[in-house]
Amino acid sequence: MNLCLYLSVVLIWGTTWIAIYAQQAASGGSVGAAVFWRFIVASLVMLAALKAMRRLRALTPRDHLFCLLQGCCVFGFNFLCFYHAAAWINSGLESVIFSMAVLYNALNGWLFFRQRPSLRLLPAAALGAGGMVALFWRDLHGSEASAQLLWGIGLSALGTLGFSLGNMISLRHQRLQRDVLTTNSYAMLYGALAMALVTLLQGESLQPVWNRQWLGAVAYLAIFGSVIGFGAYFTLVGRIGASQAAYSTLLFPLVALGLSTLYEGYQWHAEGFMGLTMILAGNLAMFARLPAWRRRVPG
Repeated sequence: MNLCLYLSVVLIWGTTWIAIYAQQAASGGSVGAAVFWRFIVASLVMLAALKAMRRLRALTPRDHLFCLLQGCCVFGFNFLCFYHAAAWINSGLESVIFSMAVLYNALNGWLFFRQRPSLRLLPAAALGAGGMVALFWRDLHGSEASAQLLWGIGLSALGTLGFSLGNMISLRHQRLQRDVLTTNSYAMLYGALAMALVTLLQGESLQPVWNRQWLGAVAYLAIFGSVIGFGAYFTLVGRIGASQAAYSTLLFPLVALGLSTLYEGYQWHAEGFMGLTMILAGNLAMFARLPAWRRRVPG
């Protein structure tokens, strides 16, 4: 079961980055509206399905408050960061930065749940940071585009932090034995409503874009990327823990970069290969098991 959930997350989320790019390219409008439509559709589909199957569970007012916080972290403001970053960096590179959620989750698990991170965190973080520098090395030396590149990197990193904080809230729900599909549905609804409020306060419209590319991207992001993808991911969080579930982020950047190479013209270079290898190795180091003979205590 865990393997099926894991593969679902890798394949679905590996393709959502190009769908985000397609939605933005088709709309040219408000980023907040784009995020709103993605999650309002997903939340209404999930709530209707759970209601029809009689699987929508009652939550306390405190649970709803945490769902609101989860929605803002995972289904709202973090995606504002990702959508804005897509204007400045390649969608495949965004997914590579997002793979750093492994490290974020290890640190946040320590902060919020006193789950002491492994000593491997330091070398893993060093590999990750070095890999980021290598991955963007040519672009950072590229004159006036560098400032926008740094904004793109920073926003992607900030969005990943929001995602990780939402992981901690989901872990809280599941430790209290709250139904993951119910909490996800309400969190998506609250995240979407928060995005609607932000968009309207900025004087922008929530009007959808009536063309095939935009509608197709929203449908894919809502149903596959949100309903199925997040459902599978947060189920994994409950079954194997937030840090181990985030391990799935190691593989889907390869899917995203492959699609980006085909559709966005991403060009590979030696520094890029080295940076990607270092980032994946750093994340992998968080979970690599030592051989039994190294773990054995002498005597």
